[in-house]
This record gives sequence, C-alpha cells and structure tokens, in this order.
Amino acid sequence: MLLYLDIDGVLIPGPDRQGHIPASHRLDNVTPEGYTKPVKIWLNPEHGPQILELLDATGLEPVWCSSWRADASGLIGCRLGLPVWPHVPLPRLPLSTSHPDGYLWKRDHVAVHAAGAPFAWIDDDFTDVDHAWAEARTAAGHPTLLVQPEHYVGILPEHLHAVRAWTAGCNLRRST
Repeated sequence: MLLYLDIDGVLIPGPDRQGHIPASHRLDNVTPEGYTKPVKIWLNPEHGPQILELLDATGLEPVWCSSWRADASGLIGCRLGLPVWPHVPLPRLPLSTSHPDGYLWKRDHVAVHAAGAPFAWIDDDFTDVDHAWAEARTAAGHPTLLVQPEHYVGILPEHLHAVRAWTAGCNLRRST
C-alpha cells in the first residue's frame, strides 16, 4: 500500500495574498536541478516526525509525487529528517495549467506507477474529476484516498489522521 506525497502546497505552502507563510514553517534556500540560483522554501520541522510516525503506524510505502522529482529526497526530505524515498518519474511537460484535461496532470502517471495497488495521495491540486476517479477506482477494488490540503496552509495533522483512519478502515494496517 502506497502513500504518494506532493511537496508544493503540501509540505511547502504557497504564500498567501499578503505574502505570509504559516508561522510553523521556517525559511530555507535550495537549488533544484536545472536552476542556477537558490529558491526560497518554507518547511515545518514537525512534518518529518509526523510523517515517519504515520508510516510506522500504517506500513505505507512512501513515494514522492512532485515536480521536484529526484530532488524531492535530497533537497526537501532530508531537511525534514526523512530517508530517501523513490519518486514517480514525472515527465517535464510544457503545461500552462495543472489540469490540461480537467484533472491533475500527474494522475495518469500515478495510476501507472501504482499498477493497481491501493494508495493514499496527498496533493493540494485535485479537481472534482480526480475525486470521481478515486471513487471509481475504489469501487473497482483498488482502494484510493485523495487528501487535499489548502495550498496556502499545507499539510496539517488532521490530513495525516485521515490517512491513518483510511488505512485502518481498509484493514491494511501493519500488524505489530
């Protein structure tokens, strides 16, 4: 059972209209692949331990699903105390919107990567079409949970609790 985790809008909230970031987050600078200058990021140091506790309690296998791609572990995860995780090999597409076909552009890549496995996916950019797809996938015997934090706030403990409850409800919890 997999846990797909986005970064932008989930672990790194976007600034609100006034340019504010949640007080729980700390400023850092990183230089992603292909960039020549650092970019500002804001991370909550509590997220790493919270995510590790969720993984330990549920047995979920984490996978980055972010446009940070291979940089996810080395630039973001390590700053949160997370080990190296695999990532969905997302292509670099010339997109003008996150929803070119009415749904999140990453969805088809996640579906291929999951190959029928049950999964929870935390991303801030789902549409109603994505939620309907997840319901249909679940109805077809492939449990799927989409958790959608607010872009300007990012992931909160209640999002992780929702994943934990869903995992327990699927009876896929790790036996101890």
